[in-house]
Amino acid sequence: MIQTQQQKLVQQQRLSAQQILQVKLVEMPLAELEQHVQAEVDDNPALEESGANGEELEMGFEEPGTKEEETFEMEERREALNDALERMGADDDIPVARSYYTDEAERESMAYGEQTSFYDLLKQQMGEVSLSPQQQDVMEYIIGSLDSDGLLRKDNSTLCDELALYHNIYISEEEVEHIIAILQTFDPAGIGARSLQECLLIQLQRLRDSRKDDVGRYDLCERVLTQHYDDFTHNNWQSIAESMDMSDETARDVQREILRLNPKPGAAMGETEGRSTQQITPDFIVETADDGSVTFYINRGRVPELAVSPMFTDIVKNYQQRVAVPLGEGKKALNRQEKDAFVYAKDKIERAQAYISALQQRRRTLYATMRAIIDFQLPFFVEGDENLLRPMVLKDIAERTGLDISTISRVCNSKYCQTRWGIFRLRYFFSEGVKTADGEQLSVHQVKNAMQEIIDEEDKRHPLSDDAIAALMKQRGFPIARRTVAKYREQLGIPVARMRKI
Repeated sequence: MIQTQQQKLVQQQRLSAQQILQVKLVEMPLAELEQHVQAEVDDNPALEESGANGEELEMGFEEPGTKEEETFEMEERREALNDALERMGADDDIPVARSYYTDEAERESMAYGEQTSFYDLLKQQMGEVSLSPQQQDVMEYIIGSLDSDGLLRKDNSTLCDELALYHNIYISEEEVEHIIAILQTFDPAGIGARSLQECLLIQLQRLRDSRKDDVGRYDLCERVLTQHYDDFTHNNWQSIAESMDMSDETARDVQREILRLNPKPGAAMGETEGRSTQQITPDFIVETADDGSVTFYINRGRVPELAVSPMFTDIVKNYQQRVAVPLGEGKKALNRQEKDAFVYAKDKIERAQAYISALQQRRRTLYATMRAIIDFQLPFFVEGDENLLRPMVLKDIAERTGLDISTISRVCNSKYCQTRWGIFRLRYFFSEGVKTADGEQLSVHQVKNAMQEIIDEEDKRHPLSDDAIAALMKQRGFPIARRTVAKYREQLGIPVARMRKI
């Protein structure tokens, strides 16, 4: 065996220590970043907390010194409203509350800190009203009868029968109605309503009472929901405008106001089971104003502004000044101890500066990424309707920001944003597109919602197989395969047909 030596020129790319630090910080969610920053401050004496607020730490959806607010065009608003009204359903056919989250992991992302159960939150409000012991028992039973959307789907006679049968409480329907009326004064507005119509009317009344200067607009909304409810559920706004002698502009204002109401108030109160949830701290706070403008800022949490210690910079400057003195002009060489102190202080300063720079780069990266996501999914952030989410992949955001796809992936992996519509994992806004029979690109969220509606409407005595669901989806313009139906069904937490049979 002959051994030979060969020279080979190979180009390799290696990350510098600074790049590795930046990548590490970008990946961290806020809670982990807080711990990491504190550990670095404790470890590096040249790094200290600064009292000044960094201008890059909290940033709105705008460049410094400019105001950049995005607003929907009126035609887009009308289309979004039409879609929402189609899902609202008729008075006696209230759709099961559709969560903004499409699987169990996403539902858990709503948790913010230590969350009290839906049941316990309403019981806490019971203590603020005067109730007899029997009324308290009845109230607790009614609260326990609410669906996860916060609506009461049992009539008074059924409640009376169940109270007598299970709790030996004999009470009239009028008394039950009185207690339900008390429940409907609890927060959030709309809790305890028996129908979608009643839920929306309760919220309108609450708004009218709190905003005395805008009563006229809420009166118009109430007239639409009481006198023209059938037209409202069928989205026949032209007929409503003509019957109420409203201008097109007024009709659009009424549309927008009703659309802002919450058809499922219980969803805002978290889980009905009250199980322990993981604490989630949002990294971004996204705010949507009533006029449709969207702003956001990065949540600073307990991360302090950092600066290099003046004491260390003074030490280095003094040593540098002594070294810079020319020979023969009183220059005194540094002794061993002074050299060690100089090297130590310089090393700590460089490390502190590198860490501050990495934090600033993290903020710029997070800001650019979140801004691009809001730009891309602006209709959702304005309306809160997941059917308005557009198909979006990491490449789309990478192209908008000029960042690498791997960087976008690191930003979105473990970050959350708090919006007017709930707390969402950033990954929630990404989905592959599904092409319909008409060639339109729809997000996976829309496909799952359509499949959820089919399963909700099925005869539970003869539930649909995956093949049957795929056929119905194709009829609705969603040509997906049976295996895709099975995959989405599992992601939605829906069992197979034989397990859904009653």
